[in-house]
Amino acid sequence: MTDHLLLAAIQAAQFNADGFACIKNVLTPAQCDGLAELAGPLSGAGERSLLKAPWCADVARLLREHLPDFIPADHVAVQCTLFEKTAQKNWLVAVHQDLSIPVARRIDHPWLGGWSEKEGTIFVQPPSRVLAQMVAVRLHLDDCLEADGPLRLVPGTHQRGRIDQATAVELRRSLGETVCVAHAGDVLIMRPLALHSSSRNTGTSRRRVLHFVYGPPTLPLGLTWHEAV
Repeated sequence: MTDHLLLAAIQAAQFNADGFACIKNVLTPAQCDGLAELAGPLSGAGERSLLKAPWCADVARLLREHLPDFIPADHVAVQCTLFEKTAQKNWLVAVHQDLSIPVARRIDHPWLGGWSEKEGTIFVQPPSRVLAQMVAVRLHLDDCLEADGPLRLVPGTHQRGRIDQATAVELRRSLGETVCVAHAGDVLIMRPLALHSSSRNTGTSRRRVLHFVYGPPTLPLGLTWHEAV
């Protein structure tokens, strides 16, 4: 087995066991600068509707093609959010799971809840069996080191279904957390059900991340994706 194949196998095994894995040098810094220019400036801390832009859809397809060990071939990109964390646009996020998905319309069903609307898109919390199939790919456009508010993930928690807040805090205490630092062009792949949090940016840097979400092509209970690429 070549070194490249061995590394890919190790990363895939880590992803399955921990619920996340870091892949280095997926893009060059120059390519990241080009994507940042296409994304444009943000008025706030994030923009959720980038997937409708042709360049963003192209990147979503490219990531799926280049990360077959993590993203199933039939999965579709259903959302891309640009996050930008700076000293001026700064926040922390308590430990949590990502439980909502973007859908085309509201469906009345007892297994569906947590309905909300953000930037004109409807979101719902589906059953855990749907969430367990989702894959998030965070493409770092800038370096994201200890002082830049990186994600902190609790390994193995993606296999526990939905976790209430008290249990989430206890699991982080007992299992510990991994601080996922990255450089421009690196990718963090994660299961949205993995417990994660982030701290504030404590430096003067600019941390921009393109956060892609992939899911199965069809949904149960009459749901359809708001957008699929």
